[in-house]
Amino acid sequence: QVQLVESGGGLVQAGGSLRLSCAASGSIFSINTMNWYRQAPGKRRELVATITGGGRTNYPDSVKGRFTISRDNAKNTVYLQMNSLKPEDTAVYYCNLVVVTTGLKNYWGQGTQVTVSS
Repeated sequence: QVQLVESGGGLVQAGGSLRLSCAASGSIFSINTMNWYRQAPGKRRELVATITGGGRTNYPDSVKGRFTISRDNAKNTVYLQMNSLKPEDTAVYYCNLVVVTTGLKNYWGQGTQVTVSS
């Protein structure tokens, strides 16, 4: 069994910064791809950042240059540094990890609210 715990969300003014964390624990051999998604009210969940096991990153244009994903393999943790936040970044943010455990499995965090005021 694998558990994910997210932290770091909150309320921030436009132009501000937040750092999200997602720590995995349990029966983990290794973690492949780590992702951050977000979902705003009435909208689809969208992928906002990816980091592979080799450290390659990818972002959609909407957050490129403002968001940075990173990982600490020793701590089984993924981070999302969000700078220059905009009101349209307001959403619930979810981490998603592809974990090598008893097989290859996909896990989601519980979600953390990010609210950006104008």
